[in-house]
Amino acid sequence: MNSDFKTFILEATGAEKFQELEVIQSLWSGYGKIIRIALKGGQQKTAILKYISFPIKTKHPRGWNSDVSHQRKVKSYEVERSFYEYYGNKQIDARIPNCLGVIVKAEETLLVLEDLDGSGYPVRKTDVVWSELASCLQWLANFHAGYMQISPKNLWEIGTYWHLSTRPEELEVLEDIPLKNAAPKLDASLNNARYQTIVHGDAKLANFCFSKTDNQVAAVDFQYVGGGVGIKDVAYLVGSCLQEEDCERLEEKILTTYFKALQNALQKQHSSLCFEELEAEWRSLYPIAWTDFYRFLKGWSPGHWKINSYSEKIAARVLERI
Repeated sequence: MNSDFKTFILEATGAEKFQELEVIQSLWSGYGKIIRIALKGGQQKTAILKYISFPIKTKHPRGWNSDVSHQRKVKSYEVERSFYEYYGNKQIDARIPNCLGVIVKAEETLLVLEDLDGSGYPVRKTDVVWSELASCLQWLANFHAGYMQISPKNLWEIGTYWHLSTRPEELEVLEDIPLKNAAPKLDASLNNARYQTIVHGDAKLANFCFSKTDNQVAAVDFQYVGGGVGIKDVAYLVGSCLQEEDCERLEEKILTTYFKALQNALQKQHSSLCFEELEAEWRSLYPIAWTDFYRFLKGWSPGHWKINSYSEKIAARVLERI
């Protein structure tokens, strides 16, 4: 790590010393790592470092090592930095880590972040019961309400990591021809919606941090935050934590819970938009958002566990209509 970064960490945290406690995880394709550090002399006992260093030669777990892939990742880290610097301080009811500082030197970037474990969100889930999923839906509703109709300046113009314009290689190899032909229409339906917000873009269960007792949640990882319809985050979250039979069985309950939370969050902001129109539009886009991710997944990893009968059923219905 650049020696300037070490000095910056002390300045950002107000600590006298720090030491590495653990590497929480390596970043995708060897682009860096996330580290927990112990602090001495500062207000916090620990902090999180997200250290990004672009490798000379990349190694993608599924073999996607092109320049397109590399440039997408480079921009994703620029976007995350912008989100924390320009949007993260907006007062909304969706808990995210406080960014203590950002420093960039040549091919290296360092984000110094609040440690959510030490702030009351130490639990990670690999599966959820209903109350836990509802808490995540509440977080998404609050996030979407907080950024409703705000232009995604310095973020992805279109949020989510799988949207069509950033995934030409995956579309090229897609063998499902009807789905391939429909891809531009799916993309246009989502992007041309009247009601837009800023979406998390990677709202999988692994990116939510839970409290120990009352299912309060915070979220991390804002590399693919950008403009879009909030229902894309909802569809992606559901697909990340429920089996196919539960996706279908709970579909109406999930949507009702999310839209009720979204309506309440918008009312707190005294929003003047027509919520009935927003809900009708986004409900109609839920199967399209699901199908759009299914399109990406079938090109990116045809054997993925998320390619299931529920996704196939939804996609078939959507393709009949467009």
